[in-house]
Amino acid sequence: MGKTFKKPEALADQVTHYCPGCTHGVIHRLVAEVIDELGIRGRTIGVAPVGCAVLAYNYFTFDFIESAHGRAPAVATGIKRVRPDLMVFTYQGDGDLASIGMGEIVHAANRGEKFTTIFVNNAVYGMTGGQMAPTTMPGQRTTTSPFGRDVEDVGMPIKVAELLAALQTPGYIVRQTVLKPKYINRAKKAIKKAFEYQQEGRCFSFVELVSTCPTNWGLTPVEAIKWAEEEMLPYYELGEFKIP
Repeated sequence: MGKTFKKPEALADQVTHYCPGCTHGVIHRLVAEVIDELGIRGRTIGVAPVGCAVLAYNYFTFDFIESAHGRAPAVATGIKRVRPDLMVFTYQGDGDLASIGMGEIVHAANRGEKFTTIFVNNAVYGMTGGQMAPTTMPGQRTTTSPFGRDVEDVGMPIKVAELLAALQTPGYIVRQTVLKPKYINRAKKAIKKAFEYQQEGRCFSFVELVSTCPTNWGLTPVEAIKWAEEEMLPYYELGEFKIP
């Protein structure tokens, strides 16, 4: 009897360093499945961020490069311009991309760089202790906002997908999540579409994925999924915001 379900060839045999209930692992698998299905593993380069996914290069069987904090889009731009035949993507969290790296992602998208960004949004700084992030929601408690995010003091959260979709430059901008199987299927379709647009040389592509962080939220994995679905999804609406 043949196997109907197996580990993607693009995914390495690696013991996870992520916390229990973290959805980075689900996203890694989706990226690997898409790369296998498109047959591009031999010419794909990923760019790892600073943050929880700093060790992303350990989880895949294709080339990866590490970038300085927030500078993954700049590194991806250089690789793609020198080797336009390669498939290049950045894998970034909300602290890396939406804070120190905000200028990098906005200008890369505005220039229409032909690479793909996978953006993991769990509304908190994960690796460094659960501090408030640019995506932390109004009233959400973190280690640096123990009474909840005060928007009168620090401003409103940044909705990155909507921000990039407002640019005049053509691009593919989408937000999905990986909280449950029905969402995971849609997320994979979005990731595949993003890579296909790059494969065709059409545009910059950006996939935001609403994710969990049970450890820094102070919740169990099950509670984290429930909280994200009830609190984050109404605020960070899912869907395609821009299609080239």
